[in-house]
Amino acid sequence: MDKITKFKERFNEVLNYSYVKQTELAKASNVSKQCISDYKSGKSVPSIDTLYLICKYLDVSADYLLGLDKQ
Repeated sequence: MDKITKFKERFNEVLNYSYVKQTELAKASNVSKQCISDYKSGKSVPSIDTLYLICKYLDVSADYLLGLDKQ
């Protein structure tokens, strides 16, 4: 499984369990709702700065979202 697919799967998983709306996450991450949609579909991945904000807002580790950690 490639890195983008792993990120997409875990990002979607975390979003589903957190009940956070895409618009809320977009605002907290300083990106557009379309960017969040692109992350969900695997069309793109966030920059390091955006990843940091996403992880902080969703209370999840970057290692998990990137597939480096199983928890």
